Amino acid sequence: MRIGELAARAGTTTRTLRYYEARGLLPARRSGNGYRTYDESDLRLLQQIRTLQDFGFDLEETRPFVECLRAGHPAGDSCPASLAVYRRKLAELDTLIGELQAVRAQVGAQLERAEQARDELAADAAVPGGPEPGCELGGHTW
Repeated sequence: MRIGELAARAGTTTRTLRYYEARGLLPARRSGNGYRTYDESDLRLLQQIRTLQDFGFDLEETRPFVECLRAGHPAGDSCPASLAVYRRKLAELDTLIGELQAVRAQVGAQLERAEQARDELAADAAVPGGPEPGCELGGHTW
């Protein structure tokens, strides 16, 4: 198949395919008339790349999976290099999850402090002569 057909079947653009070719992820085969030619295995490579990118892998991280498929493995993730990328990605995700949990705890603590301050202001306002509770936002007082 030609580049336009491959792009349409893969749900991408010909420009993206040329970029992958330049990066060595997609083979650069040419027919006698100079047109790029592709087959079903190339479509499988693209599907593997896109799936991994949907999972948050950058383009270079897909290389071991592509090489595994090119080596004849039915799945691009059954080779040692692919497994190593999976392990690194999981460690990276675990780190990010830990960071997000810490941020969530900080936001939760801040919310708790803010609610307590609001409740204290409301209690003070209930005392005769106490301050009037209010918030100013955009020129409005609530």
